[in-house]
Amino acid sequence: MVPFDREGKPLRPLARLARNIEALTPFEFEGRVRGVNGLVIEASGPLEALVLGARALIEGERPLRGEIVGFRDGRALLIPYDAAEKIRPGARVRFAAERQTVAPCAAWLGQVLDAFGEPLDGRRLPQGPTARPIIAPPPTAHDRARVGARMDVGVRAINLFAALCRGQRMGVFSGSGVGKSVLLSMLARAAAADIIVIGLVGERGREVNEFIEDILGPEGRRRSVVVVATSDETAAKRRMAPHTACAIAEHFRDEGLDVLLLLDSVTRFAMAQREIGLAAGEPPATKAYTPSVFAELPRLLERAGPGHFGRKGSITGLFTVLVDGDDHNEPIADAVRGILDGHIVMERSIAENGRYPAINILKSVSRLMPDCHTEDQNALVRRARGLMAAYAQMEDLIRIGAYKPGSDADIDEAIRLRSALEAVLNQGKDEFSNIEESFERLRAALEG
Repeated sequence: MVPFDREGKPLRPLARLARNIEALTPFEFEGRVRGVNGLVIEASGPLEALVLGARALIEGERPLRGEIVGFRDGRALLIPYDAAEKIRPGARVRFAAERQTVAPCAAWLGQVLDAFGEPLDGRRLPQGPTARPIIAPPPTAHDRARVGARMDVGVRAINLFAALCRGQRMGVFSGSGVGKSVLLSMLARAAAADIIVIGLVGERGREVNEFIEDILGPEGRRRSVVVVATSDETAAKRRMAPHTACAIAEHFRDEGLDVLLLLDSVTRFAMAQREIGLAAGEPPATKAYTPSVFAELPRLLERAGPGHFGRKGSITGLFTVLVDGDDHNEPIADAVRGILDGHIVMERSIAENGRYPAINILKSVSRLMPDCHTEDQNALVRRARGLMAAYAQMEDLIRIGAYKPGSDADIDEAIRLRSALEAVLNQGKDEFSNIEESFERLRAALEG
C-alpha cells in the first residue's frame, strides 16, 4: 500500500523513509538514582546519556520529570520539574537527549499554559506542524534586522516620554505593589501588536485568574497566549516558563507577525536560576546570585528583538524587574538595565500621590528616542521634561513655602503648568490614548 501525505499526494521513497524514521521511538538510556541532596537528585548512567540539559524521567509510584544541570563524581545532577516525593534509592532513570520542545499554532491564542506549553485546564491543545526547542539561541548579530517603526502602546506616559519601537526591549523597574501588573494589562489590551505573549513567573496562585479575567479581560485574552509558573512550583519550572514564552513568541515572529512579549518578572527568573545554581554547587556571588544567573540573563533577554534580516516579524519585549527594597541599583536591576534598550521606572511615592501609572518620566529612558519622534514632537517632550525637572529640583522649597514667586521664570512656569502636566500623565486602566492624541493633550497642557 502506497502511503499518502496530508494533501493526499503519494509519498516518494525518500519522503516515505523520512516519515518512518520520524515515527520511531527515540533511543533512550537508563540509569539509577544514587542519592538525593536537597533540590538535587544524583543519578548514574552511561556516559553517552549524561548530557547537560538532557531530560530525565525517574520511574516510581509517581514518575518524576527532571533535567541534568551538572555533574559530580561521574554522576548526573538532576533538578526535578515536579515535587520530589517518594523517590527510592536505585529507582530507574530514563535519559532522553532531546531538549523540551513546543509546537505553537494559532489555536494557542486565548490559552493559559504551564512551563511546558501544556494547557492548565487539562484539555488537549492542537499542535503546530513544527516543534521548536524551548531554550534556543537568538538570531546572530549579522542576521538580525534593525528595529522597526514606533509602536503605539496606548499609554500616554510611554508614548510621549519613553517611546517604544517594534523589536525594542524595555525594562519596567518597580517595587512591589506599585502597579506594574496593571500597566502590563493596559499594554496587552491597547498596544498595536498582532499577538501578545505574556509570561507570569513566580506569581501568587490566586492572582493568576484575577489577572486573566479581571485585569487582562476578554479583549486582551483573545489575542494573547499566557504562560504561567506560580511561586509554589519548582525552580526548574520557574526557570523554564520565560523561555517557553520566548519560544512561542518566536513562532509567531517567524510567521511574519509583530509580537509584544510581556514577562513578569525577570527577578523571579533570576531567583529560580539562583536556587538551581546553589543546589548544583555553584559559588554564591553578589547577594548570593550565582555566576550562571548573570550568564542566563542575556540568553533570555536577547531572544526578544527584530527577526531575521529580510523577513517580516518582530518581538517587542517588556520585562519587569522587581527591585529589592525599591533599590534600583541592586544586582539584577543593574545587570538587566545594561542589556536592554531602555527602562521605565515606576516609583512608590508617585503611586502614593494617586497618579497612575506611577511612571517617573525623569528617570525613564528609551534609547531609541529622539529618533522615533518628529522634530516638533521632540520639542514638546524636551519642554515638558525640562519643566518637570525644574519643579522636581525645587519641590521641597515649594512645598514648605520657601520659594518666592518671581525668582525664576522657568520655575514659575513649572509651578503653573504642573497640574496640567500631571493630568496628561494620569491615566485610568481602561483609558487609552494613541500617539496623536497623546501629543495633542501634551501640547494643550503646555499652552496652559
